Amino acid sequence: MTDNAHAPSAFALQLVALLPRLRRFGAGLTGSLDAADDLVQSACERALRAPERFTPGTRLDSWMFRIMQNIWIDQRRAAARAGIPATEPETLAALVGEDGRRVTEANLTLERVASAMEALSDDQRAVLAAVCIEGLSYAEASEVLGVPTGTVMSRLFRARRGLAIRLGFLDVAGGGEGD
Repeated sequence: MTDNAHAPSAFALQLVALLPRLRRFGAGLTGSLDAADDLVQSACERALRAPERFTPGTRLDSWMFRIMQNIWIDQRRAAARAGIPATEPETLAALVGEDGRRVTEANLTLERVASAMEALSDDQRAVLAAVCIEGLSYAEASEVLGVPTGTVMSRLFRARRGLAIRLGFLDVAGGGEGD
């Protein structure tokens, strides 16, 4: 016989499924992921204390967004009464958004690097990913890849050189990278 006394309710499971959306909504309201997490927690506590207030057949996400917005408004009003500024300058700067040109240039650069990495040998790509992307030491990469440390070092040198050539950072007249 199983004990269903501690099994989560269907309501709680639906609430858990909404958490990523609630967090995004909270971040939009508060301008901060930390504050969003606090807001989501408060809203979930309120909802779980009184699940009977939710009308079955209606949208749980809308109900939760409304709870979050009400809590947020209450918090802002309380802060205003206490003389606490509504937002910090750092928060306002983060809300301005990103420079579309910089984002586009970064995406194009990322595509060029990915394309250049695909042109490397599998061995070079593996060592480059282990050391440069995952941050493994040469010794750790050696252990993970099952090759001597010297081989990791030489493959990494050739991989970096190959990337530099393919990305136009290094001009080499005649001469290959090998592996």
